[in-house]
Amino acid sequence: QETRSNEESTDESEEDESEEEPKLKYERLSNGVTEILQKDAASCMTVHEKFLALGTHYGKVYLLDVQGNITQKFDVSPVKINQISLDESGEHMGVCSEDGKVQVFGLYSAEEFHETFDCPIKIVAVHPHFVRSHFKQFVTGGKKLLLYERGWMNRWKPSVLHEGEGNIRNVKWRGHLIAWANNMGVKILDMISKQRITNVPRDDISLRPDMYPCSLCWKDNLTLIIGWGNSVKICSVKERHASEMRDLPNRYVEIVFQFDTEFYISGLAPLCDQLVILSYVKEISEKTEVECCARPRLDIVQPLPESCEEISSDALTVRGFQENECRDYHLEYSEGESLFYIISPRDVVVAKERDQDDHIDWLLEKKKYEEALMAAEISQKTIKKHKILDIGLAYINHLVEKGEYDLAARKCQKILGKNTELWEFEVYKFKEIGQLK
Repeated sequence: QETRSNEESTDESEEDESEEEPKLKYERLSNGVTEILQKDAASCMTVHEKFLALGTHYGKVYLLDVQGNITQKFDVSPVKINQISLDESGEHMGVCSEDGKVQVFGLYSAEEFHETFDCPIKIVAVHPHFVRSHFKQFVTGGKKLLLYERGWMNRWKPSVLHEGEGNIRNVKWRGHLIAWANNMGVKILDMISKQRITNVPRDDISLRPDMYPCSLCWKDNLTLIIGWGNSVKICSVKERHASEMRDLPNRYVEIVFQFDTEFYISGLAPLCDQLVILSYVKEISEKTEVECCARPRLDIVQPLPESCEEISSDALTVRGFQENECRDYHLEYSEGESLFYIISPRDVVVAKERDQDDHIDWLLEKKKYEEALMAAEISQKTIKKHKILDIGLAYINHLVEKGEYDLAARKCQKILGKNTELWEFEVYKFKEIGQLK
């Protein structure tokens, strides 16, 4: 099965043969990634607009271009890389691993920090503006959430931000706000006032937090999206009115959308005002009647205050999906370009929004020539693959094949214009089938 799937193409989504046009198209990240994942397995990935950083189970970190070619390789640890964090400039990287190693270093400078803890470090997050000298900060999470700040004589000073509620399992830092998840729920810390401004408890405490981890992502500087188990919450950070302050923090959090999903959530990403959700699916096998891992799903949903509307849903054929658990999948995204990366141990698949060329492809596939022609005429400056004339000629042929000779002849005037060669060809074709009149 492995060898067969190495060759298979990834128009990966299981598109139903319905009239519903898909929203996304898929391709497998290949080149260097194929090479890496034949001998190793992906454990985490982070995405910058200029490059990708992939961590593996054998303790390596690879920098890749957007085609998946390897540009740099770091041997960090003999064991699994748990997380990679990049600052916004893409010049500084933080890496942590299962043996407690933490490294923060400049990709283009000699700057470097090393620390080894006595427990696995699950997460690391460098300050988004780490490149600026007065923001030399990063956080790590194992049993405690620690903030490291570079102070006098370039020494790194740690301080405990939080502890006592089990392992810190996820951290996302955006602007002046740090969100993190532990066994009890999700907290947000305001770095300006150094105050904790919320605690969002997790809904289903029966799920093991190490098997069904919390997914966090910031949609913007004030909107946090939380996915845990099969529950999604979209939280908005707001300023408290001066009259309400008393001893309270000057910011508070309001849950603006809240809904449950059909499956367990492995990852989340924003897409304009919609949401992309990567889901882990289990189903009962028809033959053996035993529960087994099915293909993961990538859904686009429109959040509503108490529920959500499904816009599209695709099942993805990632390599080795039969062996994967919910925690093995990750969803990363590139903010500028609406690119979504589905990471699993043996495969990385890229989903991207379909463009006008893809729309015309779909119309032609469905034999909707009239609509394809209109779409091509409207966006003739932006389409790269299709030519209006080619679509028109295909339309005439289609009508002739269907025996609609009168309509086909009438379309010739618009489609062939003043091209005498094409007129001669079409006239001869109509003469051959005895439809010259």
